[in-house]
Amino acid sequence: MMSQTLVGGFSSSTLWPSSSSDSSCGRTQSRRQLLLLRRSAQARAIHSPRTAEIVASSVKVHCSGKDDNTLTVVSGGSVSVILLAGGKGKRMGASMPKQYLPLLGQPIALYSFYTFSQMREVKEIVVVCDPSYRDIFEDTKEKVQVDLKFTLPGKERQDSVYSGLQAVASGSELVCIHDSARPLVSRGDIEKVLKDGWENGAAVLGVPVKATIKEANSESFVVRTLDRKTLWEMQTPQVIKPSLLKRGFELVNREGLEVTDDVSIVEHLRHPVYVTEGSYTNIKVTTPDDLLLAERILNMDIGGPSP
Repeated sequence: MMSQTLVGGFSSSTLWPSSSSDSSCGRTQSRRQLLLLRRSAQARAIHSPRTAEIVASSVKVHCSGKDDNTLTVVSGGSVSVILLAGGKGKRMGASMPKQYLPLLGQPIALYSFYTFSQMREVKEIVVVCDPSYRDIFEDTKEKVQVDLKFTLPGKERQDSVYSGLQAVASGSELVCIHDSARPLVSRGDIEKVLKDGWENGAAVLGVPVKATIKEANSESFVVRTLDRKTLWEMQTPQVIKPSLLKRGFELVNREGLEVTDDVSIVEHLRHPVYVTEGSYTNIKVTTPDDLLLAERILNMDIGGPSP
């Protein structure tokens, strides 16, 4: 298991995937996939039937390249998803928030919504959105088998997450926070980060940074080049146990702290955060170029023509 320093990410459109990762986690990917297949077979036998900011953190994390014989099963109906869909999307330059723009004929926000709704682990989806867009989700009620709730967005991201947390069912064992502007998150990656969140209390999807990152001073002169072996671009979902997230919010609200992502809330408690290696295709659609890239990825997935 390798300890690395948690770092934020940057524009997803610059990270269209290569075939392999430079990190040691990437080199263990095939081996881990075989292990997961064996675990899945064992489980069936047993239970048969924007340009983002680069933000350095002192909290240590561990990449999800571990290879052990433990089997963690997240209980069915134990997860509450907070789907953040209240952003303005000003950089897209469109007449509506980016998460509601059509992506191959379907609102961007509904892609991850449907993915979560089909997972046995998910009990409910709490959509944090402006009331004028509720009908987009309400119209799906006959197609989904999860409880659907709504709360209002706040001024900042952490305020929206807090709003969603107030509606989470009391019996939920995990809170899974996701940006609706990330339509391409895979079910497999969600299952991995849920498992790691259950084992560690807090986990986040991330990918190793591939670009060279330099720190500059206020006059735009390079101060140093950061070691990208220790840098990760953070994605969502970010998964946290409810009691831990509530304690984190108590501290953040009491101290008047501002956080840039969800796991940062529990970092202030000095609780370790686990990084689950995700996929470079889990992009955040922030600009028109990102929208074109998402269309291309979807076309490749369905075998259709690429733009």
